[in-house]
Amino acid sequence: MNMVVCVKRVPDTAEAEVHIDASGKDIEKSRLSFKINECDNYAVEEAIQIKERLGGTVTVISLGPKENDEVIRMALAKGGDEAIRLEDEAFAGGDGFAVAKALAAAIKGMEFDIVFTGALADDDGYAVVPAALGELLGVPHATYVKKVEILEDGKRARVGRELEGGLLEFLEIDLPCVLGIQTGINEPRYASFKGIKQAAKKEIAVKSAADLGVDASEVGEAGSWAVLEKFTPPVVGEMAEILEGDPEETAAKLAAILKEKGLV
Repeated sequence: MNMVVCVKRVPDTAEAEVHIDASGKDIEKSRLSFKINECDNYAVEEAIQIKERLGGTVTVISLGPKENDEVIRMALAKGGDEAIRLEDEAFAGGDGFAVAKALAAAIKGMEFDIVFTGALADDDGYAVVPAALGELLGVPHATYVKKVEILEDGKRARVGRELEGGLLEFLEIDLPCVLGIQTGINEPRYASFKGIKQAAKKEIAVKSAADLGVDASEVGEAGSWAVLEKFTPPVVGEMAEILEGDPEETAAKLAAILKEKGLV
């Protein structure tokens, strides 16, 4: 079973104060730490578990600068075999569709049974890449996947897709395919010290748009359907009014406010 996992390096903003940078098109990242995109971490684990059960290879692909090597090597340390990083100024500013085009160009020449991605990215939340990648590669695709079972014939998979309310929709999908993995599908492992040492020695193949045979006008901002104009902070509305007093008094005040606002 030959598998490809697409991973993204994203800023960790869970407990950080986020500010828009001078360009107005990004956030200030100088004081932020970075990590692998959460859904991608589960995708890496799912690919490695399938490799452990059925054999095969796991190739890790990431689009971005040299700093992305950190998350690539962590995926290699957990059990990945080979790695590719896509780096080119032409890739800058791309939306989800443009990113999918670059990834598809890198994957098309490979023999694969499953391409794994995260269901969505922590930073932009587009949730576009899995479906766009499947269409560009001309293979079936499913996203928000929380269960994967390779069927006995080795040519199909049974997948469970997360729906609203925690329900799962089960379907059979032909291989090769693209699967967008949702968090909770498994329990991502920690990389062992031995794995980290071995990963540090593995080569990461760096490929440009020219290496992939992709015209610069087809990727990055030039090849995007959606272009970011600017970020703006949320508009702060009126402050809440705290009603003080005993229950009868506050109830009367609330009733008066609701009548004044025309809500009752």
